[in-house]
Amino acid sequence: MKFTKDSYINGTSLKGDFYAYYHEIVEVFGEPDMGPNNFEHDKVTCEWDLQFEDGTYATIYDWKEPETPMGRYLWHIGGKSYEAVDRVLETMGRSIAV
Repeated sequence: MKFTKDSYINGTSLKGDFYAYYHEIVEVFGEPDMGPNNFEHDKVTCEWDLQFEDGTYATIYDWKEPETPMGRYLWHIGGKSYEAVDRVLETMGRSIAV
């Protein structure tokens, strides 16, 4: 699934979760749009902002962590619809979320 980085995503909310290592997400989606270890925000230290070719918006982010997790972590998928989860997992080559 093709995607573009879109740092102007606004209004997403939690739609699902998936386990991954930081480096696995970077291999697929590139460096995050925010972070790692960005402490300017209250609850998120790392985030990818994505728009897929079908118009679906998605964010991948950590939540309330003291620093960006580099090991296996339950990453959050935000979106405006549940298609965000499908698009992220499909692009990551995975079939199910947690």
